[in-house]
Amino acid sequence: MQSKNKLFGHPVHPLLIVIPLGLFVATMIIDTVYLFTLNSLLPAVSFFNIAIGVLGGLLAALFGFLDWSVIPLNTRAKSIGAWHGIGNVVVVVMFALSWWLRSTSVNFEPTQTALVLSYSAIVLGVVTAWMGGELVFRLNVGVDDGAHLNASSSLSDTPARNRAGRASMGNKQARAKR
Repeated sequence: MQSKNKLFGHPVHPLLIVIPLGLFVATMIIDTVYLFTLNSLLPAVSFFNIAIGVLGGLLAALFGFLDWSVIPLNTRAKSIGAWHGIGNVVVVVMFALSWWLRSTSVNFEPTQTALVLSYSAIVLGVVTAWMGGELVFRLNVGVDDGAHLNASSSLSDTPARNRAGRASMGNKQARAKR
């Protein structure tokens, strides 16, 4: 079931998730380094990472919701997609709360509660990332119909399926089948 929301031939949602994912993981690493070094510049880096990550997460959530809304009802994919989306919204909210707590302290130094929220959000994010993987790799959500190892480039106008409506095989695969 391929995504209808594409940019340069690829679904938009997975293109966007790398923004909050990278920034939130970087925040966890920077916060951990800060706890050991007490370098006063690091909390500001985490603060701005979270701000951009929350905005990126909300944008990714919008496109994720659009993809989820066309999944057929009463399917395992619809259920897992719902839990994936709800869980990721909770992750973004937890980081937003951590950001808000940091905004009220001098030099954006994280409070214990802000750190617990960030670290807990990462743990929940691992679970929701697995759910996203289940949607794509097990349930084929967002995957082009007929996708295969020798499919045409997503930048071309040629669909992954050949004219006969089946996934086309490379020459070596076709000879091996004979």
